[in-house]
Amino acid sequence: MQILLLGCNGQVGWELQRSLSVLGNVVALGSGPAQGDGALCGDLGDLDALAFTVRKVAPDVIVNAAAYTAVDRAESEPERAHSINAAAPGVLAEEATRLGAWLVHYSTDYVFDGSGNQAWREDDVCAPLSVYGHTKRAGEFAVAQCPRHLIFRTSWVYAARGGNFAKTMLRLAAERNSLTVIDDQIGAPTSAELLADVTAHALRIAMPNQRLAGTYHCVAGGETSWRAYAQFVLGQAQILGVQLKAGPEQVLPTSTANYPTPAQRPLNSRLNTHRLSSAFSLHLPHWQTGVQRMLQETLGSTKA
Repeated sequence: MQILLLGCNGQVGWELQRSLSVLGNVVALGSGPAQGDGALCGDLGDLDALAFTVRKVAPDVIVNAAAYTAVDRAESEPERAHSINAAAPGVLAEEATRLGAWLVHYSTDYVFDGSGNQAWREDDVCAPLSVYGHTKRAGEFAVAQCPRHLIFRTSWVYAARGGNFAKTMLRLAAERNSLTVIDDQIGAPTSAELLADVTAHALRIAMPNQRLAGTYHCVAGGETSWRAYAQFVLGQAQILGVQLKAGPEQVLPTSTANYPTPAQRPLNSRLNTHRLSSAFSLHLPHWQTGVQRMLQETLGSTKA
């Protein structure tokens, strides 16, 4: 089986290189431009080169882990955000349909307005609050035109590789005597590793069974606020012997209203994963499990 992976150097894309390798040959492309005439191109901003690349590789599966994710900057770059998050997935959907290939795509809780306190279901009404959310929703519509598609909506993604919220909290806690963190946004920290493993598992089951095509919510189990997330991170770091000026008790609460940003964030990022779990016989581990594992890897310790 031939698999074309786009966005291979991002958090999720990096893990997908590992998880997809057991399914077939993976042609992994980063987001850079083509290097010379006729070269493969993973740049979602170059639609013609993207179509050429798909035709040249002729994959059985296209996995798009690339996206425009600068949520605040998207407010001032709506055309570029739309090109990468909506137009490019549309090109991929057209080419996948022509080939009879499967198309895997990742979306976000930002397609919802963040109201209420119930976990969002796949068929709930979408009402994005930001340019980023609108472009990701447009991308979903485009991908859904491909008969063989899997869309995974997720939120609060992190990985051991690269920067993440936990690393930022550890750095600040080492420098400051107290931290102030938002406590009215609720979601589930979800590891890129989990997303990649779920993708490979779901793809293997769905490929011979097209009725499983569709949109699924994929996040870790449980829920938390950014403040409680930070408290857990600092508590685990202390257990692992990290010296900090600020511990869990020094993480103070504040509201989203006190930190205005160009793009409005959803307060309720809960996603209901029942459909995913039922369709693919999956158990999604609690968010603390993944964060704890990531911290052990990041901090270079094997302590439990």
